[in-house]
Amino acid sequence: MSGVQVETRRETARTGTAVSVLDRWGHQLQRLPLHLVIIIFIAIWIVPTIGLIVNSFRNVQDMSNAGWWSALFPPHGFSLDSYNQVLQTENVATSIFNSVLITVPATVIQLAIATMGAYAFAWMKFPGKDIFFIVIVGLMVVPIQMTLIPVLQLFHTFGLAGTFIAVWLAHSGYGLPFEVFLLRNYLGGLPREIFESAEMDGAGHAVRFLRIAVPMTIPAIASLTIFVFLGVWNDLLVSLTFLGSSPNRPFTVVITQLVTSLGGGWQFLTAAAVLQMSLPLAVFIFLQRYFVRGITSGSVK
Repeated sequence: MSGVQVETRRETARTGTAVSVLDRWGHQLQRLPLHLVIIIFIAIWIVPTIGLIVNSFRNVQDMSNAGWWSALFPPHGFSLDSYNQVLQTENVATSIFNSVLITVPATVIQLAIATMGAYAFAWMKFPGKDIFFIVIVGLMVVPIQMTLIPVLQLFHTFGLAGTFIAVWLAHSGYGLPFEVFLLRNYLGGLPREIFESAEMDGAGHAVRFLRIAVPMTIPAIASLTIFVFLGVWNDLLVSLTFLGSSPNRPFTVVITQLVTSLGGGWQFLTAAAVLQMSLPLAVFIFLQRYFVRGITSGSVK
């Protein structure tokens, strides 16, 4: 091979490398606006949350004199006084336990019924199936506020007002239309051949539901679990309506009572808010991989 050919090949390799680098940089520059938008939205959510957490460890005088960012520099002046005050407040510990007693059963009830209902609409045949599904989907547009008083009167008639059962039923009734709609679409996208093969092998609907549908729908169920859990845990309207001032009221209702009518005690809201969001955050972190898997599998379909 002559020296001219070697030099030509070297020049071609250098040119190809330069073009590859330029293409890579061009691709990054094209995605730069998207990255900037994502960073802005992340900052909009993260910065106030950081401020909330920092302020929860400060006393009322420091919060009144300077912004939360000043606590990041010495002297910090962090303390647990707000947390101690909140936890020592009457009914707070009980209300946190009540929130768990409300949220966990309500979430399990909704997901169990929604999964079975979604399977029925996706893979079972019965008269009026399409009409029932349209009615259920139509319930999603009915405002909750329109139904609170009639449902409350119904609970009073059956002696359920102020009980956990009333809140479980209310959350289930308000959440099931959307959950059935979402899971039905997911289940309907599963391979039909799998269910037909199981049917030919003599598997009934119960076996197909438990051994095929549920395992294949775990990502969607886990994703939905996060939304249902957060919705019930952070709910104030339904709990305030059906529980009111009963001993069963959750932490969200008690938080509103930490501040007096004249605005006193506002400094405790930061600590209460951090306590309120701790458990949902732990649930989200635990189910995050399933959440991402459910979103990506849904997009692939």
